[in-house]
Amino acid sequence: MAPTAENKDQKHPQESRDREIVKQLLQGNPDDYNLAELARLKIRHQGFPGSRDIQRDLEIVLHKWQLTEEQLFEKTRQLHAKNIVYKVRSNRQEQEDWS
Repeated sequence: MAPTAENKDQKHPQESRDREIVKQLLQGNPDDYNLAELARLKIRHQGFPGSRDIQRDLEIVLHKWQLTEEQLFEKTRQLHAKNIVYKVRSNRQEQEDWS
């Protein structure tokens, strides 16, 4: 049976950029920034019809850091409530990328 439009995998527009972040997360530790990045990517790729390798690797990071998705989101809600996780890294202002 040929794939239909409903079940055909797609390439996420941010897949290449996100793959680099995932590589860093796989090697990194659960500091505030990395927790926020993991949560952001989990949200971005959740339910997306494609990028299954990224989704799998995000689950590996969660397991490595001994967190459930619920614990991750609770921690990052607390982080965002008390401070700015994404700080400006240069003289120009950067935007958060939630697309």
